[in-house]
Amino acid sequence: MPLIGQQLLSSQKINQLIQDLTTEVEKTNQQLTGIKAPANEFQENGKKWMDLAGQFRGRPLHYPYMGSGAGRGPYVELEDGSIKLDLINGIGIHLFGHSHPRVIKAALKGAIMDVVIQGNLEPNKEYVAYTKKLVELASKKSNIKYAWLATCGTMANENALKLSRQKKSPARMILGFKNAFAGRSTMMAEVTDNPAYKQGLPDYNEVLRIPFFDRKDPQSTDKSLRALKEHVEKHAKNISVFGFEPMLGEGGYMPANREFFVPLLEFCKSQGIAIWADEVQTFTRTGELFAFETLDIGKYIDLVTIAKTAQLGATLYTEEYNPKPGLIAGTFSGSTVSMHTGMEMLDMLVNEGYLGKDGRIMQIHSQFISGLEKLGATTCQGKVSDACGMGLMLAFTPFEGKKEQVDVFLKKLYNNGVIGFPCGKDPVRARFLVPACIQDADIQVALSVIEKTLQEGVA
Repeated sequence: MPLIGQQLLSSQKINQLIQDLTTEVEKTNQQLTGIKAPANEFQENGKKWMDLAGQFRGRPLHYPYMGSGAGRGPYVELEDGSIKLDLINGIGIHLFGHSHPRVIKAALKGAIMDVVIQGNLEPNKEYVAYTKKLVELASKKSNIKYAWLATCGTMANENALKLSRQKKSPARMILGFKNAFAGRSTMMAEVTDNPAYKQGLPDYNEVLRIPFFDRKDPQSTDKSLRALKEHVEKHAKNISVFGFEPMLGEGGYMPANREFFVPLLEFCKSQGIAIWADEVQTFTRTGELFAFETLDIGKYIDLVTIAKTAQLGATLYTEEYNPKPGLIAGTFSGSTVSMHTGMEMLDMLVNEGYLGKDGRIMQIHSQFISGLEKLGATTCQGKVSDACGMGLMLAFTPFEGKKEQVDVFLKKLYNNGVIGFPCGKDPVRARFLVPACIQDADIQVALSVIEKTLQEGVA
């Protein structure tokens, strides 16, 4: 007789119930067919939920967004009766949009297991299976050998910093890019280069900044390399790690090419400085699973952090950075549902034509970028510039890129039915984390709403 746990997962009756439930949810959600304005009969209810959110968390939500629990692909229903085209997806969590049937099935299988949350002390086999899958996928183009699960990207980043500092002890300084973002803990707020995110927090003066790639400046790579060398010369052996986002997230969604990164990484290697790729936002979105694959820089990487689309956080590392016992632990490593859904989504990406230069992710990218560029050249001249990004991470500069302009534009865009979000400063940009499930027709809907909103102006 198989183990009872195996019987639960293989039970024909249970699997049929899961299939029936998924089918019923999918059938109900078929009512969501496109963008819809708020409904009069639900607006008061929607406002009630918004008011409650502000009351109990101490401030209102950024948008009047309160999900009803229903969605279909890129579309989501809100408590005010509206249906939005969601192009931010929880800032990149929902890779396959809302209520994807395979994700629902995986979630239900995780939900019937004996524990809601798995830990690093008493895991179930999903913990092992997910760790194994991540290592196998990462090690194809790098020297990654291990993975440690955590609850979110911030904790994954904290663990990466711990590993590098333990290895390079007593070195404590961190090399990072200007306009970087690393998370919301006290230490990650220090690594983040945004004063607004650390008001009232102490300055530890442990981060050394270098400029990120500027595609408009032919000397950009030389300037960054020179700044890097100056920091190393001044601080000698007190630098533990160079931590970087392969494309700045909060910093503006401006991509860099391989030719920019390689001289920086080679110099760090020559100086014995650990190299940490923060892929919390880029993971699964750049046309390959890892942005270090897209950029072909995997051989330089010592540590990689992921989260968001992974449905939990993880720190991946080489043999050299395997820590001493006790340095990283934590009661929570992630929910059983997150492990099931994360693995299912990785299987979908790998096996269903999403990856590679001709994969669906790059098709989506090309359609969006060409569409935005066309708007800038035709009906929205002077209102669209610098449309770029990596894969499903897309952004452009609306109007002159002034904060007040972009804020007005994004709020009008939201009211018109498309959800985006700001990033960057000087200029501020409109960004989108497009779900991989989006269809060509939905891309055209998004571009039409963007065009309409740009033409409305920001007065």
